Amino acid sequence: MVQVESVEEVQAALAAHTYLADEGLSTAVFLALRLHRPLLLEGEAGVGKTELAKVLAAWTGGALLRLQCYEGIDVSQAVYEWDYARQLLHVRAAEAAGTATEAIEDELYSERFLVRRPLLQAITDSGDGAPPPVLLIDEVDRADDEFEAFLLEVLSDYSVTVPELGTFRATTPPIAVITSNRTRDVHDALKRRCLYHWVEHPDLDREVAIVRARVPDVSERLARQVAAASAAMRERGLYKPPGVAETIDWALALNTLGRDELTASAASATLGTVVKYREDQERLRREGLDELVAEAVGRGA
Repeated sequence: MVQVESVEEVQAALAAHTYLADEGLSTAVFLALRLHRPLLLEGEAGVGKTELAKVLAAWTGGALLRLQCYEGIDVSQAVYEWDYARQLLHVRAAEAAGTATEAIEDELYSERFLVRRPLLQAITDSGDGAPPPVLLIDEVDRADDEFEAFLLEVLSDYSVTVPELGTFRATTPPIAVITSNRTRDVHDALKRRCLYHWVEHPDLDREVAIVRARVPDVSERLARQVAAASAAMRERGLYKPPGVAETIDWALALNTLGRDELTASAASATLGTVVKYREDQERLRREGLDELVAEAVGRGA
């Protein structure tokens, strides 16, 4: 398991991988690592929840195991399933060789034919001196109640039972990061099992620093103007306000076009990199995109 001695050490390690976390998030990560507890991150899309798990994997050296949740997800997608195609080939080959039926049946449900999905893989890959994997359970709010209840059971002791083989238990708990965009409320029981942190949009100075860390060629002035414009858009009540990821994309797009300053015409031409819904784009233009840009340029001066 990763050994960390302070919140400042976590913050510095994340920053070394171009993830600029504030003190609250750094503290949550520190406690998750020290207490071996899952970390539940909620917040609007694009604020860096998923990116944190990727950075943790890069920092610790553990494998990133991502489970993307969706409505209807079940055990076969999340935990394990049997490789039926290989089982069938094995049966045919054994029958051709004249192997006894009982021997074939015993071999079919062995680990040889077990397909490990992210939850089982996170449990069985822990140990043997290797860094623990980072288990990313992404957008848990998209899964249904039954799967959330099953997930709670798995995370309670990091064990999974396969009826044909027995129970697998993690030697070392994986680093578990669970994200939610809060399209629905996650149950209290899961929240109690986890450490919880709400990920806010960064303030202007930190967003500028994030943009410059991710797009080093962008000037301080352009980064500040783009960050200020994104922040202003978030205050307009859009259906899908831009996240940090969109701010980075916008700065990268403008830099690629050779712009060193945000202008109304450049903002209009590249609006699709930061605002991804037509209705939101129309609203911004209707309510005065030029004025928004002028204000952002003033803040970035």
